[in-house]
Amino acid sequence: MVESTIHYLATMPERPFFYLYDPPAGEPRRNTKGDRHTVAILDARRLHPPPSLDVEGFMLARHVTAVEDLYDEKAVKRVYYREVEALVKEVTGASRVVAFDHNVRNTATSERGENGAQGPVRYAHNDYTERSGPQRVRDLFGAEAERLLRSRFAVINVWKPIRGPVQQAPLAVCDARTIDPGDFVPSDLRYRDRTGEVYSLRFSPTHAWFYFPEMQADEAMLLKCFDSDRSCARFTAHSAFDDPGSRADAPARESIEVRTLAFFESGERGA
Repeated sequence: MVESTIHYLATMPERPFFYLYDPPAGEPRRNTKGDRHTVAILDARRLHPPPSLDVEGFMLARHVTAVEDLYDEKAVKRVYYREVEALVKEVTGASRVVAFDHNVRNTATSERGENGAQGPVRYAHNDYTERSGPQRVRDLFGAEAERLLRSRFAVINVWKPIRGPVQQAPLAVCDARTIDPGDFVPSDLRYRDRTGEVYSLRFSPTHAWFYFPEMQADEAMLLKCFDSDRSCARFTAHSAFDDPGSRADAPARESIEVRTLAFFESGERGA
């Protein structure tokens, strides 16, 4: 266990928004205020039984990629997406899995504008909402979407170190069972061509946070970011955090996350 700061959303009267590009003149990049809380972040490797997607909303899996350079966008889309789809399908039993986007994160190269990398997100959030989960299916699958939406589907994020062990800015995840639906606040992500919606997270003392210490490059964490099945974990808030045990000269965290849509025939269950 470690203690560290999680950045929550402070209570506010207006709807939160974030610009993901330079905002119009006179507009702030965001209208939110942080609400920092020091919390215990427990070692998920010590959980028995191990955490699962349908109970806690996250799990650890072994995964070795054949891609030599995970900053190579073409190789990631051509090869790594197929590997991730196979992993999610194996873990969940889904009948169909489609990887649809990814991010690479590295503070050092992000600051230099290299490799298309971004920095870690130190803000408690969940990638999809009750509205934006189904909308993502509609955006990607067109005329096929309504048929797909009649059966269970889930958005599963596969988060993996590019190099290990991860010491700087590891990823913390909140046990889905400890989050009240009222803790989630729909928030706008404003792009140049569209507006997406995520959940920001308000603080509650009931939240239980976990991480997998010193994740290696042959490991992957799977997070449930949406599930149309209301009988299991549906949303898994997460955030990067500063590990107080990390060395001051620890290398920058390098990671890749791929978002997938997992579709289930009627009656199938997940992990």
